[in-house]
Order: sequence, then structure tokens, then C-alpha cells
Amino acid sequence: MAIGDISLTSSARANLTALQSTAKLLQQTQSHLSTGKTVSNASDNATAYFASKGFLNAANNLSAVKSNLSTALESVNSFDNSISAVTSIVAQLQGLATQALGSTNTTTRLGLASQFNALTQQLDTLVNDATFNGTNLLNSSSATLVVYFNATNTTSLTITGVNITSAGLLTSSGAAASSGWANTTDIQASQSYLLTALSTLTTDAASFGGNATLIQTRQDFTSNLITSLQNASSSLVAADTNEEGANMQALQAQNSLGIVSLGVSGTLAQAILKIL
Repeated sequence: MAIGDISLTSSARANLTALQSTAKLLQQTQSHLSTGKTVSNASDNATAYFASKGFLNAANNLSAVKSNLSTALESVNSFDNSISAVTSIVAQLQGLATQALGSTNTTTRLGLASQFNALTQQLDTLVNDATFNGTNLLNSSSATLVVYFNATNTTSLTITGVNITSAGLLTSSGAAASSGWANTTDIQASQSYLLTALSTLTTDAASFGGNATLIQTRQDFTSNLITSLQNASSSLVAADTNEEGANMQALQAQNSLGIVSLGVSGTLAQAILKIL
């Protein structure tokens, strides 16, 4: 039956229209409460929807940057820890040189020199094993690690490697106990190299520590920026659950009244027909 074939009173039609409008608003409010959003797609509010997506995309891009910063920070901290281990070995080497200098026995000096040479080899093994994520910044001054700070890779930090192998720290002539330390001057030369080595290690540790602090600062900055972008995205599309809950109660009451009003309109129409 066509709509035009149905005869409704003006009051009944007005009540029916109001009830349909209330039902539509109820459905919309239920959607807001279930999704937590007032804007779920472009048809709801194109400007807010696409602006929100833009903020969210930027946040997602920065999340990848943050992950890379985390890896870079672990790398730098690993290198810093390795420098500390090398420093401990150099301290042991100093102890051997001191013992040798305090002895005039050629056999004793030869034994200590042998230990010195073996320990320098262990130092090299440690440095060459200090590879993290495929990069070793401790066995070559030509190695580099580039840390990017933004999603477009336009801001970065380049960390240059150092050579703290025995040859790099003590030079090729000082990396071994010369002539079995038979001569006091050879021992003193080793001690001199070791003092320089400790100074170099202190400088390198400070440099890596400073880089780690900078990366940590940028990681915190990126994390805060991600939160700000997510909040900006949410503020454009998120629903106020308190407001939507109040709307729901009001619309439910309005819907009930609309049904009652429609019923009253029908009752009145029936009463008029009975009179006729």
C-alpha cells in the first residue's frame, strides 16, 4: 500500500515524525557510546576526520623513529659497557707492568711479560666481539653509526667509532712487552703507553656517555610528541561518554513519550470514528 493511501491525522503524523527523529538520534548516540567516537568516518565530519587521521599517521611514523632510537641507545650503552671492560683489562696490564718494574729477576719479568702479551690478545678479542646489531664502533675509527631523530631523516646524530684494540690504544710498538721486559726502560715504556690508553678510554667513555644522554633525551621528546599527537587526534573525534550517556537517557525518555503521544493520537482518532 502506498504511503499516500494511508490517512493520518496531522497530530499523528507529527508524533510519528518526531518518533522517527528520536529513533535516529538514539541510534547515533548508541554508536557514539559503542565506538567512543563522535566522528567515525568522513561523512560524519570530513574536516575533523582527516585532521585526526593526519595526527595519527604522524604519531605512527614517530613510533618507528622511537623504536630505532631505542635500538641506537642500547647500541651506545653496549659500547660504553665494553669500554668499561677494556678499562679493567688495561688496569690489569698496569698491575703486571708494576710487578715487573718491582723485580730484577729476568725470569720473573719474562713471565710477567708473557702474561701481558696474552692479556692484550684477550683485550683485542673483547673489542672485536663488541658488535651490536651488526655494528662495531670500537675496533675502527672509520666506523660510524647514524641515528635519525625524525620521520623524514632530516635530523640525525653521527657517532664516530674509535679504535681501542691493543694496537689502537698502545700503538703497535707498545702493544707487546718488548724484549720480555728484560730492560727496565721497556717496562717504563709500557707503563707510559698504558697511562695514555687510560686517558683515551676515559675520553671515549665520556663521548659515548654524552651520545647516550642525547639519544635518551630525543627518545623522551619523541615519546611526548607521540602522546601529544594522539591526544590531538582523539580530541577531534572522541565522544564525551558522560554527555552521550546523558543524551541517551534523555532520548530514551523522549522516545517513550513519543510512543505514548502516538498512541494517544490513535486513540483520539478511534474515538472520533465511534462517534461518527
